[in-house]
Amino acid sequence: MEEVLARLEELGIKYELEEHEAVFTIEAIISLGLNKKGMIPVNLFLRDEKGKRHFLVIHDGEKHTDLKALRGQIGSSRLSFGSDERLMRHLGLTRGAVSPFGLINNTAHDVEVVIDGSIRGREVLGFHPNVNTATVWLGWEDFMKFIEACGNPVRFVEC
Repeated sequence: MEEVLARLEELGIKYELEEHEAVFTIEAIISLGLNKKGMIPVNLFLRDEKGKRHFLVIHDGEKHTDLKALRGQIGSSRLSFGSDERLMRHLGLTRGAVSPFGLINNTAHDVEVVIDGSIRGREVLGFHPNVNTATVWLGWEDFMKFIEACGNPVRFVEC
C-alpha cells in the first residue's frame, strides 16, 4: 500500500485513503457501505487461451461482463481468469486485491488495460491500493493520470 500511495504523491494525484476490514467481493463492499462515496469498479485479471496476452479489465460492477463479446472487442482468443501464480507474476497481487494500482508492479508493461467506457468521467472512483483492507478514492482524471504513467497499453470497450 505504501508504494501505491508514494506513487500517487509523486504524480501529484489527490486521493483519500479509507481503511476497513478485508473485503473480497462487491457484496462485501456494499455491506460496509463503501460504495456510497463513489463507484467501485470490478477489476478482472484475464488471459487469452494460450496465456500469451494478459488483461486487466476495469468495469462497472453493476453490469455483467460478457467475456465472449469482450474478446471480440479486444481481438483476443477465448478469455479465462488468470491463475493466482500469473496474477502474482504480472501484477504482484493476490486474489481479492486485484486493482489497477497493481500496474506499478508490471515493469514489462505486458498487461493490457481494458476500461469499460461507462466508467469514463465518473466523479469518484475507488480501488484497493494493492491490499483489500483499504480503498483509495480519486477522480477520473487522476485515475487516468496514474494509468497513463504506468505505460501499459490502454483501450476502452463497452462491457
